[in-house]
Amino acid sequence: MEERGWDGVDFAYVIGDAYVDHPSFGHAIISRLLESRGYRVGIISQPDWRDPESISVFGEPRLAFLVSAGNMDSMVNHYSVSKKRRKTDAYTPGGATGKRPDHACVVYGNLIRRKYKHTPVILGGIEASLRRLAHYDYWSDQIKRSVLLDSGADIISYGMGERSILEIAEALESGIPARELTYLDGTAVKVKSLDSIYDAEILPSFEELKREKRAYAKSFYTQYLNTDPFTGKRLAEPYSDHLFVVQNPPSKPLGTQEMDDIYGLPYMRAYHPSYGEKGGVPAISEIRFSLTSSRGCFGGCNFCALTFHQGRIVQVRSHESLIREAGTITEDKAFKGYIHDVGGPTANFRHPSCQKQMERGVCQNRQCLFPSPCRNLDADHSDYVSLLKKLRGIPGVKKVFIRSGIRFDYLLADKSPDFLRELCRHHVSGQLKVAPEHVSQKVLSLMGKPKHQIYEEFTRQFAKMNRQIGKKQYLVPYLMSSHPGSSLKEAVELAEFCRDLGYMPEQVQDFYPTPSTLSTCMYYTGLDPRNMEPVYVPKSPHEKAMQRALIQYRDPKLYDLVWEALDRAGRRDLIGYGPKCLIRPKRGRQEERKPSGKDGHLSGRKNGKPKAKRQKIRNIHRKK
Repeated sequence: MEERGWDGVDFAYVIGDAYVDHPSFGHAIISRLLESRGYRVGIISQPDWRDPESISVFGEPRLAFLVSAGNMDSMVNHYSVSKKRRKTDAYTPGGATGKRPDHACVVYGNLIRRKYKHTPVILGGIEASLRRLAHYDYWSDQIKRSVLLDSGADIISYGMGERSILEIAEALESGIPARELTYLDGTAVKVKSLDSIYDAEILPSFEELKREKRAYAKSFYTQYLNTDPFTGKRLAEPYSDHLFVVQNPPSKPLGTQEMDDIYGLPYMRAYHPSYGEKGGVPAISEIRFSLTSSRGCFGGCNFCALTFHQGRIVQVRSHESLIREAGTITEDKAFKGYIHDVGGPTANFRHPSCQKQMERGVCQNRQCLFPSPCRNLDADHSDYVSLLKKLRGIPGVKKVFIRSGIRFDYLLADKSPDFLRELCRHHVSGQLKVAPEHVSQKVLSLMGKPKHQIYEEFTRQFAKMNRQIGKKQYLVPYLMSSHPGSSLKEAVELAEFCRDLGYMPEQVQDFYPTPSTLSTCMYYTGLDPRNMEPVYVPKSPHEKAMQRALIQYRDPKLYDLVWEALDRAGRRDLIGYGPKCLIRPKRGRQEERKPSGKDGHLSGRKNGKPKAKRQKIRNIHRKK
């Protein structure tokens, strides 16, 4: 501040992450955007939440405090799906843990309020965005109030907040009190009366949501249907006769020039120099040499919160913007010639799914890809193929990878084979990770994923293309256990798929009930909010462990869990020595043995086979 001649800051930005000035970090984008408009921003990274003085290092900001838990929800950052504390934090210098509190937005908000009673507090980031209304909190197993109320903040800038934060800043600059900013798109606010909120749809009250799971499912689905910036309605959630949280419609999507301007701001593309002695910030390694080409996703997976945060309308950067950034990457001394990724939530989405969306929004009651591709879907990869060719041609670039995932059903909907050919020839390094997630149609339907036959067709097309170009490359499927709808029966079905594929994943993702997803609503209520039909939900830690073990049935340490799961599922036919069996019988049990001689005795042989031959058979099985 002294070097810049500042006597104070306009905004003090409190963040739960280490300060990384890279456009993959939300705090970097918001702070650089405000700076470009002439505002003075001070970053307070990972303050000591036990000490109110830790957020007063810049004094009282002239306009407001900005607060973000970081690039992840703080609870997801801290705990695994089994609610065990994680041992590292990739967003903290040196990967250390314990540098941010649980429910960081609430804690930071109250920390500020203890020191500054009347300074406006604006929440943003993924944690605030997905907890903007009453929500199910997996870690406490209860419905929590809007984070706006528990934090003592004035406004939530939800979603991708560039538009709303500039409007908030301009309004505060002009002297409008924060309590009067009740009308801005992309914000959630608290009001004492709905007299001035004349067009809101009233949701069930917080007390009703806590009391009735059916009411929560209905309320959540109403929110889900109002996530589009063109058709979304204003929603009001009552907490008492004199307290309401109002969610205004989402902000309009950014155009290509606006995206280019934001990603063209003067980022340092590095973590703060003070972190060097601690080993830097681990999270930057994944994105340092990657390019964000798009935002938004019309994939519609029910276990993903993107619909509530980035929305379903895809927004993209121009080729020129991405090529300029790639050129900057090549000048980095640590760059070895490999661009790690060119993508976004879904790499091969490079334009809205149909022409009308940038003017009229997405369909409220229809998905673009589920249960099958919409007849109006614009499945065209030509722009992405052209972009990838240009990036490969930049001097100093040896290879361009695609790591952020592709939608194989969207790829198959494209009549041209050009993208698949380019993908296999230039952008896969031996293995391509894809996410079929499951094989059971019952579970896939609840996930919002395509039928398993679509994935099988993609595997055939992928193998065929690799044969044509003379390469040996493989698919690595991501699989999920214990999603709502998955009983042991469906888990066995998934294990049989792994068996037939000859594949055992090293890691399996248990379904994680994070805030504001359709699947989390199913997990809590036991209902599919789309039709209010009952859904089986595996909640017992032991059953979840069995479902996960079935997918990794070859691991000897999981034998007892697999045996118990097969027994409970009535599938003991999969315990034995046949080619379709998952495991062998338990040791010590009476086993069937074929007689080896005329007298029917084994004569010192096991199954009538000499020791050397038994060893040979074991080796063959191991290779398989």
